[in-house]
Amino acid sequence: MGYKNGCDVLPDAVLLAVQEYIDGEYVYIPRRKAGKRRWGGANTGIREMLLVRNEEIAAKRRAGWSVSDLAGEYFLSGKTIYKILRTAQRH
Repeated sequence: MGYKNGCDVLPDAVLLAVQEYIDGEYVYIPRRKAGKRRWGGANTGIREMLLVRNEEIAAKRRAGWSVSDLAGEYFLSGKTIYKILRTAQRH
């Protein structure tokens, strides 16, 4: 997300209307609902990578690995490992 100068992107009438409410401060303008993208992006494959990783973690735990060993192996905190294991139990 980058910042844009309102003078460069908004028509004068809109800029003046916004300045009535917020003058010289930052304002976040959210995406339209139709333009929202899911976390992890369909193009990156990160969701699938994390699902595979989390399944590996759950399988290793069932095989007897300790939480601290898993945390070290995957460079995660013990708390994160416990969250992954809780989620894996639900599925």
